Amino acid sequence: MKKLLVFYFFVFLFFAQCYGQQKKYADYPISMVDINKVKVSDNFWLPKIQTVQNITIALGFDKCRQEGRMENFLIAGGKMRGKTRGKMPFDDTDLYKIIEGASNSLISTPNKKLDVYLDSVIDLIKIGQESDGYITTWFTIDPTHPPAPWVEKTGKRWTGTCDSHELYNSGHLFEAAVAHYAATGKRNFLDIAIKNADLLVSSFGVGKLTIPPGHQIVETGLIKLFRVTHNKKYLELAKNFLDWRGDSTTHHLYGEYSQDHKPVIQQHEIVGHAVRAVYMYAGMTDVGAMYDDSTYLKAVFDIWENMVEKKMSLTGGIGAKHNGESLGSDYELPNLKAYNETCASIGDVYWNNRLFMLTGDAKYFDIIERTLYNGLISGLSLDGKNFFYVNPLEANSKFQFNCGAGTRQPWFDCSCCPTNLIRFIPSLPGLIYAVQKDTLYVNLYASSAATVNLENKNIIIEQQTDFPWRGEVKIKIKPKISEQFTLKLRIPGWAQNKVLPSSLYTYTDTISSDIILAVNGEKSNYYIDHGYAVITRRWELGDSINISLPMYIRRVIANKRIKDDENLIALEYGPIVYCVEGIDNNNQLDNLTLPDDATLKVEKRNDLLQGVNIISGNIPTKDGLTTRIFTAVPYYAWSNRGAGTMKVWLPRN
Repeated sequence: MKKLLVFYFFVFLFFAQCYGQQKKYADYPISMVDINKVKVSDNFWLPKIQTVQNITIALGFDKCRQEGRMENFLIAGGKMRGKTRGKMPFDDTDLYKIIEGASNSLISTPNKKLDVYLDSVIDLIKIGQESDGYITTWFTIDPTHPPAPWVEKTGKRWTGTCDSHELYNSGHLFEAAVAHYAATGKRNFLDIAIKNADLLVSSFGVGKLTIPPGHQIVETGLIKLFRVTHNKKYLELAKNFLDWRGDSTTHHLYGEYSQDHKPVIQQHEIVGHAVRAVYMYAGMTDVGAMYDDSTYLKAVFDIWENMVEKKMSLTGGIGAKHNGESLGSDYELPNLKAYNETCASIGDVYWNNRLFMLTGDAKYFDIIERTLYNGLISGLSLDGKNFFYVNPLEANSKFQFNCGAGTRQPWFDCSCCPTNLIRFIPSLPGLIYAVQKDTLYVNLYASSAATVNLENKNIIIEQQTDFPWRGEVKIKIKPKISEQFTLKLRIPGWAQNKVLPSSLYTYTDTISSDIILAVNGEKSNYYIDHGYAVITRRWELGDSINISLPMYIRRVIANKRIKDDENLIALEYGPIVYCVEGIDNNNQLDNLTLPDDATLKVEKRNDLLQGVNIISGNIPTKDGLTTRIFTAVPYYAWSNRGAGTMKVWLPRN
């Protein structure tokens, strides 16, 4: 009888474990159409993606080789002798991020040589991993001598997590490994990540360490690993890392800088280090969606409102202050000394994309579009070889804002922004389309073709457009057979007289031009739902939709509480924010004014900055007796002709 009871006990444990592993979590109701289903042919985005593929990825790997990123793994694994090379405790992640970007590149543009090279780099990384799965090279090489002076010299794993970046390193490892596995189907990198994740699970938790990371991203990395492996312990640990924040019974609090000043569900204002913040909010949104936790979601919605209402630059950049790379106070939005780190813009796109998948509201893609076309791609030079870490809205040729330079630099001691651009830009096609049951969303307008599945209905959708320079978009629908489904086309906020989904900035005028939407040449009746034009019908092979979004030169003013923009005005055209550079304006920006009655025009210049629309006109000189030529160019393209002066905001009189 006793043996029988023992048998039933173990049977019970077996099925309980199986149930636990198979437990279904909630998830986002909307899914993005993956980049392996989207082919971009766009005249704006494709050259930028190809520049990263053909130039920036190789440049990044070469910089990592020159600066010892690869050697560190060999030294950590005992294959070389030496000390840690580099100046940052997170230098390992430069390789991880480049591998992630290269992997996403392989999906859209197969490249056998790059594929083989990635395997060789992954082999190096494996050498640097300790037998139990631990992987942070500086600590393995010499835990008592961190590469950065601000890292605590504890000599023990995990005890200096506020600054050691051990968990941050793991997060980028997980994200890169999942991307590589998705691109190649190989497990060589994924197995390294799983071994490290299993170590985290065995090291952190109730009765073990209850210390959250100082710099977030391990949370989203663990969740991505959970989606691939279905190991619920990864998801649970991600939630634990968030739940421990702000809980002084589990660890000595890091403070507001690391968003560790109060429990995450009690946070309702975006504060602290901007990159840490948006990475954490992305993780909170994941956990809120997957656990169906309203307290998490209430916090992220409140934080988002605070950001968009009070703490976002016109270019979509966030992070007002050089001090601490941090968010400022409400309405603290400087121009000359704005920080607006490139990494923060990238993290903000990741977060807003999750909020869209949760709600289906176009306002989140309004933020994504503004950030993409302005404060994000400004971080990369047109030739793909130089970078902005910092993206101000004004430059005076004196303040060396970009880590000691007044223009883009070829690399940085802290090279997080270059490698983050490398990982992000090849993934951009995955933002264009999304699906929910029998609904297909078009979020961004870019020439492309995608194959999507709507409740087992196979649909091909194609776009042709010269966006962002013109507002006309032609879409073709190609179902295999006649199918009924809903198409949702995002109507950008700027086409509806909204700069942001807030009162932070407003246009000086209201445009009443209709948004023209025609199906098969006939004007279509549609309604707007959460910022999307909705068309439900039975679609036939070859059906076409034409959209015409009204594009005009728009003058923008800031909320009166933004003191740095008082009595100033900025220019937009479509999704593009404009700036004036000294090189186009006789190097005389200090006395340049833009009165409300100045007549301006848009002109396409294919010979300038790889082809852009410029805004030009004649404006009065300071004495008011004569006029001078005025020229504005897209903000993202500034400083591609050498260091110089620049302004986004100009005096109105």
